[in-house]
Amino acid sequence: MTRKRKILIVCGTAIATSTVVALKVEELLKRAGIPAELKRCMTSEAKSASKGVDLIISTTQVPDVNVTVLSGIPYITGMNIPKLEQEILDILNQLPE
Repeated sequence: MTRKRKILIVCGTAIATSTVVALKVEELLKRAGIPAELKRCMTSEAKSASKGVDLIISTTQVPDVNVTVLSGIPYITGMNIPKLEQEILDILNQLPE
């Protein structure tokens, strides 16, 4: 069985844009058959919340963390979504089981 991927969605308040991004990422992962656990947090919580996650997708600047960070802005603007989704899938599929 595939290990559940842990993804952190970060935005300024953990309310508006992170909700939009989380819904889009959930749809993507469901289509791809990738089990995942998504959590949302505020930018100020990102460093401590990043422990143990496989990927961060953010709509704001994230402080230095030891996790790959992708910009979730394409989900907000509607531009370059296929590129972002391919990056997400590539990163998650390269992780060890």
